[in-house]
Amino acid sequence: MILEPLVAVDGALPGHLLTEVTGLYASNRAFFALSGDFPDPDDIRVEQVAKALADELAHPDAEVLLARSRGRLVGVVLTLARHPDPTDPDPWIGLLMVDADLHRTGVGRELAALVEERFRAAGRDAVRLAVLENNPKALRFWTALGYLVIGHREDRARHRPCAVLRKPL
Repeated sequence: MILEPLVAVDGALPGHLLTEVTGLYASNRAFFALSGDFPDPDDIRVEQVAKALADELAHPDAEVLLARSRGRLVGVVLTLARHPDPTDPDPWIGLLMVDADLHRTGVGRELAALVEERFRAAGRDAVRLAVLENNPKALRFWTALGYLVIGHREDRARHRPCAVLRKPL
């Protein structure tokens, strides 16, 4: 598996990549039904995904990584090198999503390990993430990878209750 940053070309995200990412997002209907990130989880549109990604990339410390295996898009990761809270020293994984057809095949575990290695190589000694309280499947995934719940709070964007997890690298 390889990770490649999603980069705007002439100020726009490439259409063919947006189509691929939209397909991956649409395959994860159950997550988006929980998160409420899109108005209709059964009808996630390219323009909605383009706006969501552009909003993420507007943050100077954000990165969108595309995971490919044998040329196929298998996952997307949104990371944040520095949290907006200046007292938080750790980078964050904002989203790690795997094509739903590949759930429970080890792709998510491999993808998480690659992201952790990127942070480790950048000299970071831990990573954090937040899991929606209404998503016990995600909480089980992350705790199985060694992440520990260190607190509970609302997310910054939508004020949804979350568990905050951290893993030393």
